[in-house]
Amino acid sequence: MPGTRPPVEPPASTWTFPRADTADENGVVGVGADVDPGTLLTAYRSGLFPMPVEPGGPMAWWSPDPRGVLEINDLRVSRSLRRSLDRYEVRVDTVFADVVVACADPTRDRGWIDERIAGAYTELHRLGWAHSVEAWDDHGLAGGLYGVAVGGLFAGESMFHRRTDASKVALHHLVELMGTETHRLIDVQWCTPHLARMGAGEMDRDHYLERLADLVTVPGPRWPGEPV
Repeated sequence: MPGTRPPVEPPASTWTFPRADTADENGVVGVGADVDPGTLLTAYRSGLFPMPVEPGGPMAWWSPDPRGVLEINDLRVSRSLRRSLDRYEVRVDTVFADVVVACADPTRDRGWIDERIAGAYTELHRLGWAHSVEAWDDHGLAGGLYGVAVGGLFAGESMFHRRTDASKVALHHLVELMGTETHRLIDVQWCTPHLARMGAGEMDRDHYLERLADLVTVPGPRWPGEPV
């Protein structure tokens, strides 16, 4: 099963990215390249992430300043979320492709996940780098999130919910999975009002890149199913 073994290092990317601190005023470092596993991992290790300029358009590589982050100890658990924690069963990496499809729902505002992205992250999942955290109830998959784990960094890509608080429950479980080590961080790209209410904040680019150098080299959390 994907996600049940240590990650497999893919062939190195044939692309060389500009430095993350050379991004323009919109946070874009460059446009183009592929989304092969080696390219994606090079990007995350360099402080970049991919997102098309527009739905279906060329792939851009982003390094926003400030960066949206969630420090492990900063998660805010409201009373309503605490009640919801018992409402869902949380699973990890059981239906990764379904989570990506749900996040790519074309009826969502500003949808950007296309077949290129879905295929690329499914392959990263097969190699053991990308993970899904899923909230389930009696009616099935209620919500969840997916992202890429590199050392102590979890680069969150997208989340969705079909029932109340389901994505928040998944995020809560992700924080628990990350543990209490100091060299752990959840990257949320941009800090939206929704994420800010859960404790996410902003970090200037230079500080993020300084943290990143350590994050991607330290041991990360053990994902369920991985050998001890």
